[in-house]
Amino acid sequence: MKISYRWLKEFIDTTKTPEEISQILTNIGLEVESLEQVQAVAGGLEGLVIGYVKDCIQHPNADRLRVTTVNIGTGTDLQIVCGAPNVAAGQKVVVALIGSTVYPTVGEPFKINKSKIRGEVSEGMICAEDEIGLGDDHAGIIVLNDDAVIGVMAKDYYSQKEGAKIQDDYVFEIGLTPNRADAASHLGVARDLAAYERSVIKMPDVSGIITDNHDLPIPIIVEDEQACLRYSGLTISMVTVKESPDWLKDKLNVIGVRPVNNVVDVTNYVLHELGQPLHAFDADEITGGKVLIKKAKKDDLFITLDDIERKLSADDLMICNAQEPMCIAGVFGGTKSGVKLTTTKIFLESACFNSVSIRKTSKRHGLKTDASFRFERGTDPEMTVTALKRAALLIKEVAGGQISSEIYDFYPSPVNPFNVTISYSNVNRLIGKHIPVEEIKSILQGLNIQITGETEEGLILKVPAYKVDVTREVDIIEEILRMYGYNNIEIPAQVKASLNYAAKPDKEQVQNIVAELLTANGFNEILSNSLTSLKYSDNPEEAVRILNPLSSDLDVMRGSLLFSGLEAIAYNQNRRSPNLKFYEFGKTYRLNKEEFLESSRLSVFLTGSKQAEQWNSPLKPVNFYDLKSTVDAITKRLNLKEFNTEDCSSSNLLFGLKYKKGERTLVEFGKVAPSALKKTDLTGDIFYADLDWDLLLKAVRNNKITYQEVSRFPSVRRDLSMLLNTGVTFGQLKQIAERSERKLLKEVNVFDVYQGDKLAQGKKSYALSFILQDDEKTLADKQIDAIMQKLIVNFEKEAGAEIRK
Repeated sequence: MKISYRWLKEFIDTTKTPEEISQILTNIGLEVESLEQVQAVAGGLEGLVIGYVKDCIQHPNADRLRVTTVNIGTGTDLQIVCGAPNVAAGQKVVVALIGSTVYPTVGEPFKINKSKIRGEVSEGMICAEDEIGLGDDHAGIIVLNDDAVIGVMAKDYYSQKEGAKIQDDYVFEIGLTPNRADAASHLGVARDLAAYERSVIKMPDVSGIITDNHDLPIPIIVEDEQACLRYSGLTISMVTVKESPDWLKDKLNVIGVRPVNNVVDVTNYVLHELGQPLHAFDADEITGGKVLIKKAKKDDLFITLDDIERKLSADDLMICNAQEPMCIAGVFGGTKSGVKLTTTKIFLESACFNSVSIRKTSKRHGLKTDASFRFERGTDPEMTVTALKRAALLIKEVAGGQISSEIYDFYPSPVNPFNVTISYSNVNRLIGKHIPVEEIKSILQGLNIQITGETEEGLILKVPAYKVDVTREVDIIEEILRMYGYNNIEIPAQVKASLNYAAKPDKEQVQNIVAELLTANGFNEILSNSLTSLKYSDNPEEAVRILNPLSSDLDVMRGSLLFSGLEAIAYNQNRRSPNLKFYEFGKTYRLNKEEFLESSRLSVFLTGSKQAEQWNSPLKPVNFYDLKSTVDAITKRLNLKEFNTEDCSSSNLLFGLKYKKGERTLVEFGKVAPSALKKTDLTGDIFYADLDWDLLLKAVRNNKITYQEVSRFPSVRRDLSMLLNTGVTFGQLKQIAERSERKLLKEVNVFDVYQGDKLAQGKKSYALSFILQDDEKTLADKQIDAIMQKLIVNFEKEAGAEIRK
C-alpha cells in the first residue's frame, strides 16, 4: 500500500520528516518497507535559477537569434544566446546554468555546456516550458511575474507559488498486514500517527453539500440485508466527463493509480483518502430507474469492465437495474453501466458489504481490486455517507453538475461499537512492564477508543466499528503496546527459566548440528512459504487445499520442498546469482483419503559452478557426486551407517539414488528432471536431495554410539577389477562385500568405471578398492588373500562378475 507524505499531512499537522515518520509507523505496526522520493518534475529543476534580462541585442551572424545579458544574482552577468521570438530586455526568466541537466517534456535529458553559437559565446540557456518539463509550450521562453526574485533557485520559486504543482513528494510503501483494514487509507495511517503524537485529525469538510434539485430520483431496493449491511447513494446530473485536473492526476500518479477520467478519478481518490470504496454508474444505463441489490442467478453471464465475460454464481451479490446486473458488488463494475465520456448523469454508490461474501466472490472470479481488498477485510460502516458527500462535492468541482436527489441511506441494523473490558493486571502481565494508568488512558483516547466505565481493576471500553480486528481484551492490549512502543519494553538483565526434560536426542540440537555442517560447507539456509500452487502437485488428489486461499498461486499446502527451493533458485538466478547452494528444514503436507499427514523434511540444492570465476582455473559445474558427498557427509555426521542403496524412481528426478532404512526411504537425491524445472521456468543442471527428517531423527535415536579405541595396527588396501552387466549397481556389490566379511572389511569404494565400445554391449567395468583392518593384530598376507578370494567367489556367484586379471 502506497501513502503520500504530502497527502498524509493534509490530515495531521506534523513537523516530522518523511524518514522520522517511516520509523514511527514501523514502530507502531505499520511497517514501512520502502521510502521513495517522487519528483513532481523530472530532475527537480536542479541547476535552474531565476534571472533578469538586462540587455537583448540582435545576433550579428543570425537573423533569428538574440544575444542577451542576464543577471542571475551572483554579481557576474552571463551572456546567453537565445532563439525565442519573445525574449526581451526587462524580463525575469528561468535560466539553466552551465553544468546543469534539463529534462524536456519530450525527448532525452541533455546537459548545458558553455558553447559558441554562430560565433558568439553562450553561457547557459533561457528556458521554455517544454524544455524543462513544465508543460508542452514551445512558442517562447517562460516570462515570470515581477515578484520573482533574481538568484532564487527555480525549484524554490515554483514550490512556493500558490497552487504550485512543482512540489516533490515522498511515498511510503507500507506492508499492510491483513488485520489492519482500518489503516488501508491515508486517513487510517494518519489516525495511527495522530494517536502516537497525541494530535488531532483534520477531516475533509463535507458540510457544504446541498441538494440542487430533485430531477433524478433513483429508488434503491436492498433484497439481501445479510450481504449488504449499508447502502448509500445519490445522483448527479449535468456532469462533463473529461480528463481530470492536474492536482487530481498528480495525487493519483504519486501512489501508482492510473488516472481514467474526472469522475472515476474522484472515486479512486476518495477510496485512497478515506478507505471507503465507491462506484459511479451511468444513470442513463439504469433501466427501470431503480437500483436493486440482490444475489445473482446461477450461471448468468456478465461482462466486467475488463471486457471479460464471467459466469455468475447464485452466491454473488450484484448491483442491478430493473432488468440486468450492472456491477459485481464490492468487486468490479460492468462494462455497460460504467462512466463514459458521453455520460452526463451518474448514480454514485457508497456501501458496506459483508466481508465474507465479498471475499468468496473475489476468489471465485479471480478478481483482486482496490475495492475488494478493503471490503474483504472489513470497511467502516459509519464512513459511507461521509465518503459519499466528499465524492459528490469533488465531482461537482472537477466535472460540474448538480446533485439531483437526496442522499438515500439504507442502514437497517446499525453496527454497534465493540464493548471490551480490560484489567490493568492483564495489561502489565502480557506487555511485561508496568504502564501507568494515565498513560494507558491517554493511549486509548488517542486511538478513539472510548472509556465508558472505570474500576480499580480496569476499564470498560467502546471500540469504534472501523477497528474490525479489535474485539477482545488481548487486542486492546496489543493496541496499547504498539502505541507505547515495543522498543520501550526493557530486556531484563536476567532471564529465568525452569529446566524441562527433553527426549533424546534433542531434535533442535540435531538440526543445529546438520545446519552447521551445511553452512560450514558453503550452503545458505532458506525459509519458504508453506503455501504453494496446485500446479506443483504430482497427485492433486493428495493435495491439502486451502478453503479460502489468498491467491491462485497459494491455494494448497506444499507436498514437497522441491518447488519452494526451485522458486528461490529462479529468484536468485534472475538477479545474476547463478552459483547456489541451499538447504531448508520444513514441513510437507498431504491428504491420505480423509487423513491429513504432516512430515518434516530437509532439502538440499546445488546448481551452477563449484567456485567463483577465477583467472587461473576453469569453471567446473557441480555434479551429482558433489550432492552425493554432501548427503554422505550428513549421514556420516549423524553416525548413520546401516542402510541400503537403490536407484531413484521419482518423477521429479532425471536420475539419482535413494538410501533406505528397511522399507522406508531415508533420503532421495539426484538431478532434477526438466519437467519439474519447466514449472518454475528454469533450465540447466540442478541437483536436489530430499531427506526424511522424521526418519533421520528416529534413526539417530535408535543409533547406539559406543567408544572404540583407535586401532594401533595398519590398514591394508586391495583392489579388484571386474566385468559386470550394466544392471548391477555399486550398492549391490557393497552389500555382497559387507555380507562376505563383516569384521575386518572397513570400507568399500569404486574408483574407476568404464563403459564403451571396447566392451561387449550390456557390459561395464568396475574397479573397487577394499580397506581391511584388524584392531587386535597386523593382518597377514594369507588372511588377506583368503578374504579377497571369498569376495571374488561371492561376486561371481551373486553378481555374475567376471574378475579381470
